[in-house]
Amino acid sequence: MNPLRLIFAGTPDFAAAQLQALIDNGQHNIVAVYSQPDRKSGRGKKLKATPVKQIALDNNIAVYQPTSLKDQTAQQQLHDLEADLMVVVAYGMLLPQQVLDIPQYGCINIHASLLPRWRGAAPIERAIEAGDKETGITIMQMDKGLDTGDMLLKKILEIRSSDTGDSLRERMSSIAAAALLKVLEQICQVSVRAEVQNAQLATYANKLNKAEAELDWQQSAQMLALKIRAFNASNVCYSQLQGERIKIWLAEPADNVAADIAITSPTEPGTILSADKTGIQVTCGTGVLRLMRLQFPGGKQLSAVDILNSKAALLQAGKQFQGSGS
Repeated sequence: MNPLRLIFAGTPDFAAAQLQALIDNGQHNIVAVYSQPDRKSGRGKKLKATPVKQIALDNNIAVYQPTSLKDQTAQQQLHDLEADLMVVVAYGMLLPQQVLDIPQYGCINIHASLLPRWRGAAPIERAIEAGDKETGITIMQMDKGLDTGDMLLKKILEIRSSDTGDSLRERMSSIAAAALLKVLEQICQVSVRAEVQNAQLATYANKLNKAEAELDWQQSAQMLALKIRAFNASNVCYSQLQGERIKIWLAEPADNVAADIAITSPTEPGTILSADKTGIQVTCGTGVLRLMRLQFPGGKQLSAVDILNSKAALLQAGKQFQGSGS
């Protein structure tokens, strides 16, 4: 198999894992890496290299960080690299048609869903939030649309009931690397087969925003539990309790709780019914949610039993969380 001259474009840890897999495989020549510009991070607000850039630097691969690929100078720079193919993984920057046309075999993208379901920025989180039973990896030939290109390879992955956004992302990473290497082999052997997406089946995975991480206790316990799992740890859910913003890292529906507790008057959603070593039981629009891991401002995330050792008075029955729907 003749090696391909590759450009790799990506930014976060998920993309860095794919770049490392390509390097470890050693079958192809990575002529350059593209990543988003460094951003300030941490208390000192110092510029920090992206995970993809760091992998490239550690392996003596040239790194380019243009602010845009619409610029003619940036496009000429990319053209001069004479790449056969550009591999794009969570790059976070628009590739205009002029760039898509530069490599001999165009640009391929690793997308973290089973397209056409969950096109867009946050497919992993949206799949869990929606209660999907499975997801996967799609490698597609990029076109000018948003995740609309022809599909080259799909790998299915079960969504476990225990999966969080982070755990699912980690499991996806390993199957993505294997899928990418398989597609590169098929391209070299001219045996790749493209499948057109059915646009009628498309759904859109909106980018996560901080506002939606605030829990709306009018929603069902099931919906809230899914959201908490999905947003862990990229956009951790939270709720206000007596002026304190409490992050909620893990929760589960506990619909049987209401029947076990004598409620003498109508209980507003967001009200704590009980708090013990199993968790903090909170009423919802439908059902009861058991909070199992929480984090108070300035502290670490802790189990419910550890939280109750110091916050029992705040979390006693009758206290009420204030959420976006309260």
